[in-house]
Amino acid sequence: MASVHGLDTVVAAATELSMVDGEAGRLVYRGYPAPELALHRSFAEVAHLLWAGDLPDATQLLQMEESLKVARVIPHDLQALVDALPQGIDVMSGVRTVVSAVVPCQEWPPTLADATLLTGMFPTIVASVYAKSIGQTLPALHHGLSHVENYLYMLSGEVPSAAHARALEAYLILTMDHGLNASTFASRVTLSTQSDMSAGLTAALGAMKGPLHGGAPSGVIDMLDKIQTRENAEPWLRAKLDRSERLMGFGHRVYKTVDPRAEALKAVVRDLAGADPWFDLAVHVERTAVALLEEYKPGHRLYTNVEFWAAAILRTVGIPKDLYTATFSTSRVVGWTAHMLEQAQNNRLIRPQSQYVGPMPSSGAGGAGGAGGAGARGSSSGAAAM
Repeated sequence: MASVHGLDTVVAAATELSMVDGEAGRLVYRGYPAPELALHRSFAEVAHLLWAGDLPDATQLLQMEESLKVARVIPHDLQALVDALPQGIDVMSGVRTVVSAVVPCQEWPPTLADATLLTGMFPTIVASVYAKSIGQTLPALHHGLSHVENYLYMLSGEVPSAAHARALEAYLILTMDHGLNASTFASRVTLSTQSDMSAGLTAALGAMKGPLHGGAPSGVIDMLDKIQTRENAEPWLRAKLDRSERLMGFGHRVYKTVDPRAEALKAVVRDLAGADPWFDLAVHVERTAVALLEEYKPGHRLYTNVEFWAAAILRTVGIPKDLYTATFSTSRVVGWTAHMLEQAQNNRLIRPQSQYVGPMPSSGAGGAGGAGGAGARGSSSGAAAM
C-alpha cells in the first residue's frame, strides 16, 4: 500500500464550495473569484453563497442578515458556561468548550438553520470568552450594526468606523473557505460519523487552535515588532535567512505563485492605512523579504501569503493579538458549516487506511499474539470502521 505523508496529493472529498488552484494562484467560491467577492460583497452575501449555492436577492439578504442578528444572543446557560471557565484558559480552548455545548445543533442531519445559528452566535462567544479572560464585561449587543460591525463593537465598546469594518469584512470573506484544509477535514470526518454540527465545529476548532494552522498572523506581528524600523529590516531578515529560519507570512503549502487573498487584502488596506508608520513598516518589510527570498532561495516562488496582510488589518482595526486565531475562526465557521452540510448530503464514513511500519512477529511465533494478529487482519468490515 502506497503511503502519502501528510496526504498532500490525496483527494478525500468532492466539493462544490471552493477551488484552490495553487499553481495559478486562484481561489474560487462556487464559481466566483473570492477576491472579487471580498471587494464587492458583504459577509452575509458570501455566507449565503456558500450555504445555499447562489448569491441572495434583496429579500434573501435581509432574511440572512436578520437571522444572523437573532443568533447573536447566546442563551443564559451558555453564558453561565463562559463564566465557569477556569482561570487562565486560552480563548480558543474556551470557545471550543462553549461551542461543544450548543444544544440546538446536536442533531443529525445538520441543517442550514444550524449553520446560521452557529455562525451568528460565534462572534458573541468569542467576545464573551475574551471578556472573561481579561476580567471585563461584554457591552450590550447593538442590533443596528452588521455582523462584522457588531463583532468589533463587542471587543471595544465603540461603534467602528466604516473603513475598519469594511477592511475586516474583506479579510473575513477571503478566509471563509479554503479547500480541504486541516480544520475543514476534521469537521467533515466528525460529521461523517453522523455526529452533529456542534461536534464537527468543536473538532474544527481543535485543529484550528494548532499554531501550524491558525496562528500565523501572530507570528507576523512578532516579526514586525522585532524589526521595529525600516533600517533594521534587511539585516534582521538576512540574519533570519542565514540561520535557515522561516519568515512568517511568506510562502504557502498550496500556493506556488502570488496568494490571491494577499493581493486583495493589500488593495483593501491601501486606503485604510494612510500614514500609519506601522503599516508603512509592513510594506517595506514585505518588499525586502520577497527580494531576499528570491536571492536566498531562487526559484522556490515564496511570495507573501494572506497572513502577512491579515496581520496588518487585524492590528490596524484593533483586534487584540490573543484573538487573531479566534477572529479567523469567526469567518471559517461559514466554510466549516458549509462543508458539513455538503458532507451530509451524500454521507459516507471517512475512514482512510494506515500503513503499518512496526515490527512483525518472529518467524514461527504462535500463541495468542500470532493468532490475534491474524484475527485482526481478517476482521469484519464493521470492525474496520472503528
